Amino acid sequence: MATSTLTTLDLSGNLIGDNGAQALSEALKVNSTLTTLDLRGNSIGKNGAQALSEALKVNSTLTTLNLLGNLIGENGAQALSEALKVNSTLTTLDLEDNAIGDNGAQALSEALKVNSTLTTLYLWGNSIGDNGAQALSEALKANSTLTTLGLRGNSIGDNGAQALSEALKANSTLTTLDLRGNSIGKNGAQALSEALKVNSTLTTLDLLGNLIGENGAQALSEALKVNSTLTTLDLEDNAIGDNGAQALSEALKVNSTLTTLYLWGNSIGDNGAQALSEALKANSTLTTLDLWGNSIGDNGAQALSEALKANSTLTTLDLEDNAIGDDGAQALSEALRTNSTVTIIGVIF
Repeated sequence: MATSTLTTLDLSGNLIGDNGAQALSEALKVNSTLTTLDLRGNSIGKNGAQALSEALKVNSTLTTLNLLGNLIGENGAQALSEALKVNSTLTTLDLEDNAIGDNGAQALSEALKVNSTLTTLYLWGNSIGDNGAQALSEALKANSTLTTLGLRGNSIGDNGAQALSEALKANSTLTTLDLRGNSIGKNGAQALSEALKVNSTLTTLDLLGNLIGENGAQALSEALKVNSTLTTLDLEDNAIGDNGAQALSEALKVNSTLTTLYLWGNSIGDNGAQALSEALKANSTLTTLDLWGNSIGDNGAQALSEALKANSTLTTLDLEDNAIGDDGAQALSEALRTNSTVTIIGVIF
């Protein structure tokens, strides 16, 4: 890597293997210009990760490293952890789909306790359970630089969510937490709710594809009544039903910071839509509401129509894949004659 001008190198999907990673490692030890290295899908394995880790111990310019889908395993994560303890320039590390497991998560957690430069860490789809989440929780209590933690597609469950919730009560830097698809139920949602009541930095919480149900939605709604920093909440595919929508409606009547709410696939029906409509009449901050696939019929659409006549802040309303017929579409069309800010998706006028 003799060039003195190259800053970004994308070698994704090239099957470079561990030998290729070893060669790149030697180059990174002397290179002083490269800032971004993308090695997604290259089968570098643990040996390749170990080689790159040695480079990270001495390299002082690389800021972004993407190792998605390289099967580095827990040994590779351990090696990277040792590098992160001394590296002072890397800000983004993507380790999605690498089978690091709880042991790998625990190793990285130890690094996060001392590392002061990493801001973004993606650990999607790594078979991390509640033990790994517990370790990351302890790290977050001490870490003061990480702003984004992606844990989607793991299996942390309620226990893991509870552990992370304790961290959120103390952590003051994390702004984005992605927990989609982690088998989190109502107890986990309750714990997260308690954390949100005191946390003042988190702006995005993604809980898509969990199992929080109406009780979990009710708990989170209580948090939304007092939380003043969360701007995006994703509760898609959580079976919250009309009761969950009712609870969220009460929260939206008093919350003044949430701008985006995703409720795709929650079976809220007409009753849920009617409840949310009442909230929209009073709320003045929500700009995006996703109600895709919620079995909303004409009655729900008519209620939303009345809300849109009074609301002037909502810019996107997604009603795709519902059961809205001609009457509902006509009502919404009437609302659009007076409301000039909202775009309605999924309804044919």
